Amino acid sequence: MVKSAASTVAGYLDEQADDWKPTLRKLRAACRRELAGFTEEMRYGMPSYCRDGVVEVSFAAQARYLSLYVLRQPVLDAHRAELAGLSLGKGCIRYRRPDQVDWDVVASLLADTRTNAGDIC
Repeated sequence: MVKSAASTVAGYLDEQADDWKPTLRKLRAACRRELAGFTEEMRYGMPSYCRDGVVEVSFAAQARYLSLYVLRQPVLDAHRAELAGLSLGKGCIRYRRPDQVDWDVVASLLADTRTNAGDIC
C-alpha cells in the first residue's frame, strides 16, 4: 500500500496523481454526504470514516488502483453482484480505472454502512 504521511484528508487528496484526484474528491464528498454522524480522519495513512472510534469505511490510492474499504461485512456481501468484474477482497473493492466506479453502487454501499450494525471484517 502507498501510505501517506498527510495529517488531513485534504492534504492526502492534494498529494495524489492528477488522473485520480477528481475521483478521490468525488468519493470523499460521497462519504461525507452518506455517512452522516461519522467522523472523517486520517487513519493508517488513508482517509477513514469512523463511528464511535471504529473505522467502517476508508479509501486509498494505491500504485495501480483505488481501494475502497467497506468494513461492514454484510454490506459488502449484499453488493457483491453489483461489483462483478472488479477485484474484491474480504472488505476491499479495487478500481483499476476511475471510469470503473459506479457512483450509484458506492452511494448504496455507504448508505447501507450508515444503517448497518453487522460485523466489521
